Amino acid sequence: MATGQMITTTRDIDAILIPLGTPVIIPEGAQVAITQELGGTYTVSVNGNLARVEGKDADALGFGDDDKPEAKEEVKTADGPVEESAIWNAMKKVYDPEIPVDIVNLGLVYDVHVVDTDEGGNAVEITMTLTAPGCGMGPFIVDDVRAKTLAVENVTDVHVDLVFEPPWDRNMMSDEAKLELGMF
Repeated sequence: MATGQMITTTRDIDAILIPLGTPVIIPEGAQVAITQELGGTYTVSVNGNLARVEGKDADALGFGDDDKPEAKEEVKTADGPVEESAIWNAMKKVYDPEIPVDIVNLGLVYDVHVVDTDEGGNAVEITMTLTAPGCGMGPFIVDDVRAKTLAVENVTDVHVDLVFEPPWDRNMMSDEAKLELGMF
C-alpha cells in the first residue's frame, strides 16, 4: 500500500491519538490515510487527526499476514553475551510516530549498558529522552524500545530510564537525520 492512499478500515481498530497519547477506536469503515509505516507501527490520518496503529492491526488497514510483525511470547534465557551493536540496531527500528527518523538518529538515546543479572541473564539499561518533555507518545516510544531491545539475542530484561537532562535539541541529531528532515 502506498503512503497517503485512502484506505477503508475493515474492522474497529484500537489506536492512540498523536501527540496526546489518548486511546481511541477507529471504527470499521473509516477512511484513513497512512502517513508513516515505520518500525512495525502505522501512523494514520483519520478525521483530521493523526493516530498510531500497532502492527498487530495491519489486517484492518488492508495489509496481509505477511506484513504483520511476528508476535512472540517466550521466556528468554541468556546463552551468551549481548552484542551492544545489536541493541543499537534494534533501537534504530523505533520511531516517533510524527517524525520519519529513528530515535537513535534523532539523538534521543543517551546511553546503553548491559548488566549481568544474578540469575545469569543479561539486563540492558537504557537512558533516553524525548523531543519534548510533555510528549503524550513517550510511554509508547519507551514500550517500543523495551520490546525491540528484548528481542535482541541473549537479552533477558530491559530497563528504560526516561530523562530530560540534558534536554534534547536538534544539534543531537545525526547528519543522516538532518538530511532526511531537510535541515541541511
